[in-house]
Amino acid sequence: MTEKVSLPERLEATFLTSAPDLRRCPPGDCPEVAFAGRSNAGKSSVLNELTGNRKTAKVSKTPGRTQLLNFFDVRTGGRMVDLPGYGYAKAGRDAQQNWQKAVNHYLSYREALVGIVLVMDIRHPNQAFDQELLQWSHDSELPVHILLNKADKLSFSAQRQALQKIRSAYADFPLVTVQCHSALRRIGTPELLAQLFTWLGTPITESENSAQPQD
Repeated sequence: MTEKVSLPERLEATFLTSAPDLRRCPPGDCPEVAFAGRSNAGKSSVLNELTGNRKTAKVSKTPGRTQLLNFFDVRTGGRMVDLPGYGYAKAGRDAQQNWQKAVNHYLSYREALVGIVLVMDIRHPNQAFDQELLQWSHDSELPVHILLNKADKLSFSAQRQALQKIRSAYADFPLVTVQCHSALRRIGTPELLAQLFTWLGTPITESENSAQPQD
């Protein structure tokens, strides 16, 4: 009989570096999981809850504070990458366009990328950017785990309805998985950790991460 392996309750991670663009990212020598989502969907709170450290990622009431690609080394192997949020941000249009370009290049050319956690506010899911990212990932055959965050804001019945609606919307996307989550109440954390540890165990070959965007 195979012994069941218990997963850690937290993800031990330390900040590695920030990069303004793909060319200044660290070497892609280990699997990376990117956290994406609209501004104010709760990405930073999710990262902090996963690590048990409120200082892992900066949390702000002002959307759009994450302006760089932020890399975190995971003790057991691999990295998490906090991407700038899409949508409203208190910054000029040029700055927002630079963030979007950096994110697009990272998603398109980073061979070390093995999966994306797409954080949505469960009360306002499947916005335009979410749909675009999911279609792109489907075409690129890249797995996405949709995190319907802030689930504590809804009743259990409403959570289940929202979950089923998103699952039905992407039933034809075989590499998309969906779950409810609450960073505040730790709802769904074991399920999310299981997905992360599965992805972070993906081997990376020496030939990967060689592609670069053409300016």
